[in-house]
This record gives sequence, structure tokens and C-alpha cells, in this order.
Amino acid sequence: MSKLDDFRNNVIKPVLAQMGADNLAAEELLLGTAIQESLFLKYRVQMGGGPAVSFYQMEPATHNDIWDNYLKYRDELANKAIAFLSSPNADKIKELESNDNYATAMARIHYMRVPAKLPNAGDVVGQANYWKQYYNTPLGKGKPSEYIEKWNHYLAESDN
Repeated sequence: MSKLDDFRNNVIKPVLAQMGADNLAAEELLLGTAIQESLFLKYRVQMGGGPAVSFYQMEPATHNDIWDNYLKYRDELANKAIAFLSSPNADKIKELESNDNYATAMARIHYMRVPAKLPNAGDVVGQANYWKQYYNTPLGKGKPSEYIEKWNHYLAESDN
């Protein structure tokens, strides 16, 4: 089993299932986000000394905004996120960097805040554009073409 399959089957799928948010479109978008943001499981800390952490390269400010302006008003979803922490009082930013289950839950919740529907499963171009618009943002350095290129590269590699 490849690293890609392992992460998908042992982290992404179980986290989405435990959150009650499992669907193939979300699974693929999270996998694509991890591939794009961290060269798939290569970097937990942003290269060049930036603040982003985890395989999803979420910045602490984004993480905190999710808690302060979204989860604060959604107790059930907040409790689901807390369930992925190593303890209820754990340092969430440290957990974001080192706890793949918590980081995956937070990346999914980040996408849950978006009012636009997720792209369909299998629509890599749609996923790339969605990632760019809502995760990397128009101000970010990432490009949809990079997302697609990395998706195709890592998926081809995992099929071998």
C-alpha cells in the first residue's frame, strides 16, 4: 500500500466517517489539498519559515478563526473536532502540526464554511479551482495547474 493510499484509508476516510461528513468528493478534496500543500506528506511545517503547519499547511490564524467564528456557534461540530485531540485541553496548534486526524478534521471544517457546493468526485479541475478559491485563496501563491499536476503525479505513483 502506498503512502497515499495509507493516508487516505487510515486518516482521511475514518476522520470523515467519525465526523459524519464522509463522501467521496470531500475525501478527494482533502487528499488533493494535502498533496498540493505539503508535497504529500513531506512537510508538516511551512518551508521558508512561514506559519503554516500540518500536511494541509493551515496557518494558526486560520485555525483560530475557524474556532472563534465558526465552531464557537456549532457545538456538535466543535465536539467532533475536540474528539480528535489527544486530550480535551491539548494545545490545538501543536496538535494541528502533529496529529493528522485533528488536522484532517480542521481542513474539512475549513471547507465546510464555504457556502459553495463541493466539486463532484472525480472532477480534479473543479477541485483544483475550489482549493485555490477557498483554501489557498486568490492571494495565495498556489495555482490550480500545480494542484492538477501534483494530483496526477501522486495518483499515478500510487497506482504503480
